[in-house]
Formats: sequence, C-alpha cells, structure tokens
Amino acid sequence: MSERLQGKVVVVTGASAGVGRATARAFARAGASVALLARNQERLDQACAGLEGAGVRALGIVVDVADAEQVEAAAARVEAELGPIEVWVNNAMVSVFSPVKEMQHEEYRRVTEVTYLGAVYGTCAALKRMLPRNRGTIIQVGSALAERSIPLQSAYCGAKHALRGFTDSLRCELIHDRSKVHLTMVQLPALNTPQFAWVKSRLPRKPQPVPPIFQPEVAADAIVWAALHRRRELYVGFPTVQAMWGNKFIAGWLDHYLARTGYASQQTDEPEDPGRPDNLWQSVSGPFGAHGSFDSSAHPASCEVWMAERKWWGAALIGGGLAAAALLCSRRRCC
Repeated sequence: MSERLQGKVVVVTGASAGVGRATARAFARAGASVALLARNQERLDQACAGLEGAGVRALGIVVDVADAEQVEAAAARVEAELGPIEVWVNNAMVSVFSPVKEMQHEEYRRVTEVTYLGAVYGTCAALKRMLPRNRGTIIQVGSALAERSIPLQSAYCGAKHALRGFTDSLRCELIHDRSKVHLTMVQLPALNTPQFAWVKSRLPRKPQPVPPIFQPEVAADAIVWAALHRRRELYVGFPTVQAMWGNKFIAGWLDHYLARTGYASQQTDEPEDPGRPDNLWQSVSGPFGAHGSFDSSAHPASCEVWMAERKWWGAALIGGGLAAAALLCSRRRCC
C-alpha cells in the first residue's frame, strides 16, 4: 500500500491536531509528502518537525478554510513547493454545543463556513488542479452525524449533512464527465480528539464524544485506505453503521431515544468552565496533539473498517453465518 503513496503529495486540512494530525502522520508513514493546513502556526511547526524527522517532506501553511482565497493560495503554494497534489483531505471543522434556542446567528454562519464551505473551497481548489490532469482523489471527512443528527449540535449536524449533499451532487458530475478524479466520503464515529477541550459550549458539564469512542488513528488509517481504493463511501465504527441504517428504518423512534439520552451522553460528570477559551473564531493555543483526554475509554480499532478493507473475507463470514443458521434451522425442523 505504501508504495502507491511514495512521494505523492497529500493535503490535509485541520491538520494541526486531532484526526487531521493523525492523518498527516499516517500518510507520512506511507511515504507521502504532506501539506498541513490549519490556523495554529505553533502546532503546525511541531507537526511538520515530527514528519520531517521521520524523513518525509512536510509543509505547514496557516489557513482559515472559511476564506476561499486563502485555500486557493495554499493550494498554489503546495504545488509550487511540493509538486502536483494527488490527494486532498477535507477535515477541518468547528462546532458549538448548544440548544438551538440559545444559538446565535453568527455561530451558525461560522460553523457552516468552516465545516461545510471550507470543504467546498478545498474541493474546488483540488479540482482546479486535478481535472486537467484527469487524476487525483478528494476525501471528504464526514461523520455519523451526517447520517443521523443529534441534539445540541445542530450547526455541526447541518454542515455535515450539507457536505453529504454537495459530495453526492459532484460525484454525479464527475461520472457524467468520465473523469478519473475520485471522490469519496469517510463517515466517522465519536473520536478521542482535543476538540472537546476547546469546542464552544453552553452545556453545564464538560462535553464528551458519545460512547463508544475510537482513537483518531482508526480514522486516519481509514482515510489513507480510502485514498487508495475507489470506494464511494467508507463507514468507520459500528455506531456509524447503526446511525446509517437506524435513520433509514426507525428515524421516529430515534428522535425520542435521543431526546431522552442525547443530552447526558454528550457530557461528562465534571462542571464546565464557562470562561474557558474556544476555537470557534480563532485557534486556541496549547500543546494539543492527535489525542484528547479519553484514552482510557477509546477503542484502537474498528471491525467495520477491517471488513471493508477485506470485503471478500467479510462476505465469506456473513455467508458462512447465514449458511450455519440455515443448517441449524433445517436440523431443528427435522427433529
């Protein structure tokens, strides 16, 4: 797998911490040259130093993805300094934990501009370079919340749903044009990242990812795999699969279930500090890395990704299980 990425140029947005930082490291391990786009210069410098120490080329660029001109300028700089962009990963996001009745209009605008429009601007910058070459891969980092919304994160859920709609529309256009540029979406579960330490929140207790929680390296490995395989979509973690199928068949029941459980499951038992800094409008300083504060409860692997990567094994396991169940039923009837 790594040979196919050796020396290729990869762009990752939101790359100074969390999933983005883990993803940059995963591509670097595969031998790619990595451009890291984010708002925090200090963390970008630290991340790039780590990658360069591992023997790969790295370029950190301070960018607010809500500004289309900054994204386009960053793409031009990447190609000038590293070479043609082969993979572009749209990962940057911000969120607000708050009931809708307490949200401010400018907060909805900001979350939409970063989480949705930032991905649109990144996609357009990548397409501008990939379409003439008729090659390249664009990865939209989605969420289980693009499949099923939950309370207290209406701005983020709306942005991820919008990204899903944009991606499906663009994919149809690429197919119509017979383009070899590949577009895929990786839907993620709850992850142990620093975002819960800096997200803007009006909750009485500290926010947390809805369990079960996965380590960011699970997402990073899935994103690298998606860059090398022409899948329409990849679901990471069983909760993401549950969200997809549950919303198709029991959406009304889920409304009531999440109304009962969705508030408590997104908060720890610790009281929140209402005066702590948040990253909605500007980056929060500090030595944040890929992981958050939930290492003790985070899973290091996803069986759903394992099965997706080995689809014939998965099909064989499912087929074997069905055959065994049919045999058991037939024996019971005979008895």
